[in-house]
This record gives sequence, C-alpha cells and structure tokens, in this order.
Amino acid sequence: MFIDDEHGGVIGFVTAISDGVLAAYIPFLEVLPDYQGRGIGQQLVKRILDLLGDLYMVDLLCDGDLQPFYERLGMTRATGMMLRRYEMQSGSNRSPS
Repeated sequence: MFIDDEHGGVIGFVTAISDGVLAAYIPFLEVLPDYQGRGIGQQLVKRILDLLGDLYMVDLLCDGDLQPFYERLGMTRATGMMLRRYEMQSGSNRSPS
C-alpha cells in the first residue's frame, strides 16, 4: 500500500490470493488517477512479485493496453477465459447466505 505523506491517505494498493504452495492470482492493482505515472503501480507490482517469488506461477488478467506495463515487470502474455457479471459488480445484489 502507498500512503500520501502529505495527506495520510491511501493512494495505491495491490492484492494477491495464493494457495501458499504453487500459485497466486493478483486481482487488484489500483492507483488514484492523480498519482498515476509516478512509478507507484510499478513499485507495488514489484513488491508483490517479490513476496510471491517462491511460487511456481503468478497470474492476473488485464486489459490489452496494460499488457506492456506488466511485460516490463517480467510477465508474459497468455490467453484465458473469464466470466463477468457486471450487474453484480457492486456486490449489493448478492443474496444473504
């Protein structure tokens, strides 16, 4: 997580989900628009990849225009499949369990 020293607010974060043995998935990398282009996202990805360095695979999905960013950090392009239910994106449509 990156914190704005002047205002004390979060300006960027990255998350990962791992089985702790072989694989990890990075679902989120977010940097506030006013702070983009300053290397914050790059540092966040480098840190999480270092933390996951002993795993066989680290995967993520991204838009095509972001692929060069991740390639510069050592990742390679791959094909995959996904299912998105955009009407469920807010999480507010979920039925209580």
